[in-house]
Amino acid sequence: MTTKRSDYISWDEYFMAVAQLSAWRSKDPNTQVGACVVNKNKRIIGIGYNGFPMGCPDDDLPWGREGDFLETKYPFVCHAEMNAVTNASNKPDLDGASIYVSLFPCNECAKLIVQVGIREVVYLEDKYHDQDIFIAARKIFDMAGVSCRQLTTATKEILLTLG
Repeated sequence: MTTKRSDYISWDEYFMAVAQLSAWRSKDPNTQVGACVVNKNKRIIGIGYNGFPMGCPDDDLPWGREGDFLETKYPFVCHAEMNAVTNASNKPDLDGASIYVSLFPCNECAKLIVQVGIREVVYLEDKYHDQDIFIAARKIFDMAGVSCRQLTTATKEILLTLG
């Protein structure tokens, strides 16, 4: 009798892998972030990565992280979470959904996540944990009852071959 495979990835690993794959689309030279929004039925309803707004040519805006504010990427970049939420195929499905992100969300993304009804944040890294905007994000999530958990898994690498 043939039985099912035992070496398949979990739902968490699958959705985080989609978020990571999306991050590879980012043209940001420093930080590539991906996000994957999943409804209550474990269906992907939105994906996104960090980049400039549609219609804004990548070569016409700054990619730097330091200097005068308007000469950095910060006032212009749309975060992966924002893109995943705005790309969501069925907005009512956002209520009670989960978002998988490669980097813990900032305060602005936290507000958006709460406002659309996402109830769970699963993240891979939290390298800016002690910065004010991430402390504020955790406070927003705590107050709104959004659960947050860091994905820990034995699967550290998924090899993707094209062609």
